[in-house]
Amino acid sequence: MRIWGKIWKDNHMLKNMTVTDDSADTRTHKIFRSLEEICHEWDLSVPVWLDANIREFKQNKKSRFSQDNFVGEEIDFDYLELQILEED
Repeated sequence: MRIWGKIWKDNHMLKNMTVTDDSADTRTHKIFRSLEEICHEWDLSVPVWLDANIREFKQNKKSRFSQDNFVGEEIDFDYLELQILEED
């Protein structure tokens, strides 16, 4: 599985990173682990998955995490987007 993380501000991509997970783990675990790796690399707290994020991810294989998802942390961008590029 390959997952693409992107940080957006004012309709401009500021950062992007791709994570590959070839483990035999579940799809959900791979997604969570990839998000954790991206957030660690960019020194961010891991955002909270709200019901809207879960629905959006199931429908579109991507979701956006905005200020509401980052509990107790101010972010200096509009949103972090997580997108599945390739599944096993």
